Order: sequence, then structure tokens, then C-alpha cells
Amino acid sequence: MIAPALLLLVLQANGWVATPSQPTVGDTIQLERTIAAPAGWRVRGGKLASGTVAEPLGDAAVLAAPGAWVVRFAVVAWTPGEITLDMPPVWRLGPDGTADSLSGGTATFHVASVIPDSVKAPAPQPSLGPLRLDRSSPFPVIAAVLLAGGALLLLMLWRRRGPRSVVADQGGGLAVDAEVPDARWLAAGEPKAVAARAAQGLRRALAHAIPDAHEALSTEECLAAVERARPDAPVRDLRELLLGLDEVAFATAHGVEVAPLVSRARALARELSANGGRR
Repeated sequence: MIAPALLLLVLQANGWVATPSQPTVGDTIQLERTIAAPAGWRVRGGKLASGTVAEPLGDAAVLAAPGAWVVRFAVVAWTPGEITLDMPPVWRLGPDGTADSLSGGTATFHVASVIPDSVKAPAPQPSLGPLRLDRSSPFPVIAAVLLAGGALLLLMLWRRRGPRSVVADQGGGLAVDAEVPDARWLAAGEPKAVAARAAQGLRRALAHAIPDAHEALSTEECLAAVERARPDAPVRDLRELLLGLDEVAFATAHGVEVAPLVSRARALARELSANGGRR
């Protein structure tokens, strides 16, 4: 191995100085050379070619120094030992366009290995004995399967539980708010709501009296069902009231007195509930 002091002398003799002085494989190594140049002259470094043992990390950097220029290359080495690189030529450029080339020469530096010496020549080791098979117990797996199955069964039983029973109110049922009077709805400007409620009450009473005229039918279908099932029913009054209330509820008629229609509809609903659809 070349001593660091002797190596530094060799590098300075060739014009290139390597830093750090003791690099290892993979370290970034700076190769510098100082070029003297007259005032007004500039220096430009050539392109360093890649090699199998080392390669550049970029183009040359040129830095100004008092009365000279410093050309710097950053390289990295991949193999340990003494490495010599052929450096590219350096150009000196004059202010009047003249150019002068200097030979790059060679740069020599030593790179240490990152692998310890003991690993380079490993000592033989005795063979290992046969590996013991891992005999794991099946009980934890069985317990986990049983626990998961039990949890799933409990979840299924909980999801399929019966409906909750409601305790009957001993006080006579739940309290229901009183129905809002028609006059209040009409005063609020809601004749359609009054007509819809009266039509619903009449249709419900008619459905109780005549099951074929259920509430799912349209008005015309309901009247036709009443006429088929009970020819003696007041079909004319039902038609007049239901169609009139529908016109008001769906805003297809204007200027219709809602209050008389609602009163007649309520009276007819009470009569149907009492007489079972016969007059």
C-alpha cells in the first residue's frame, strides 16, 4: 500500500489531488487540478469517460482562484485498490478567442475496501445439525374455530329474535291530539288540505261499507265498483262529492266553495258507516 504522504506527492506531480485522502468503495472522491492562466483567460474541463472501476458523477466544475482556475471532477470507485484514471484535456480560453489545451495526464488514488479482512478469508464452519420440526399444538386453532362459531350462532339468534311486545296502556290508550278544524285550515289558506282530508274520510267509510271499493282504486274505478256491488248506493252523490273534492285537492277547479262539499262529504260518510252503504 502506498503511504498517504507518498500518494499525495505522486498526485501533485501528475497535477491532480484526490480528496478525501483515504476513500472507500462507494465514496464520492474529488479530483482537483489548479491551472494557472493570465488575466482575462478562462478554463474549461473536458469530459471524463466512464470506466469499469470508476465513473464520473457529472461534468467538470471550474472554480476561480487567485491568479488561477481550479478544475474539479467528482468520481466514485467500485473496486478497492490502486486506481489510475486517464484525465481529459483542459482548455485555456483567451479573451481574443485563442485556445490552448493542456494534457489531462493521469490521476492515481487508492480506494479501501468496506469489507473487513476477516470476511475476505472466512474460516470453515462446521455443518449444522438437522433442523427440528416445529410441532405446534392444534388446540389453539380448534378453540378459535369453536369461539368464532359460537359468536356467529349468537349473532344469528339475536338477529332472529321475535318482535317486542307492547304493554297495553291501562289508562285507555294513547292520547291523540284533536283534529284541526276545517275552519282553521281554510283561514290559513289551505282549501286543498281540507278537500283531501274530506275525500279520504269518505273513501275510507265507503271501503268499510263496500270492500270492493277499496282506497287503492282511482275515483272512477271506485265509483264503478260501488255501482256493480251496490246498485242501490247513492252513486250520484258519491260521484258529485268525490269528483268535486278531487278537483279542489288537485287545484283543477277555482272558485269552488269547499266548506259545503266538505260538510256533505262528512255527512255521507257517517251515513255510509251507519247504514252499510244503503240508503
